[in-house]
Amino acid sequence: MATLWTLGCDADDPQRIAAFWALALGYVKEPGFDEPDNASIIDPDGRGPAISFLKVPEEKSAKNRMHIDIRVAGPGSGDMAERARLIRQKVPELVAVGATVVREEWYGDVLGHVVMLDPEGNEFCVA
Repeated sequence: MATLWTLGCDADDPQRIAAFWALALGYVKEPGFDEPDNASIIDPDGRGPAISFLKVPEEKSAKNRMHIDIRVAGPGSGDMAERARLIRQKVPELVAVGATVVREEWYGDVLGHVVMLDPEGNEFCVA
């Protein structure tokens, strides 16, 4: 049995960034974590880890050493054309709520993933 764990993240605005990631991942706010200086989101199905956000005084100053990959097509490579279609569907949804597109990465002539920034400038990929 796996150990339960939470991904802890620094934030400028914990509530705003939690709302962004809840939408991006299909998560929901965790009850009891709605203070201005902290927020937490959870997988409503209980499968994925919780993600918590804590307000910190310093600004983000460097590239992430770890980041989230949103796997819109699920596990494995599967149908690459369908995967590219799902990526192209998800990216504008995230841009509409504050994300920024950095670049597209291609695997030959197939879209592999899109590198993005969340509203606080943290890198992530839609794959």
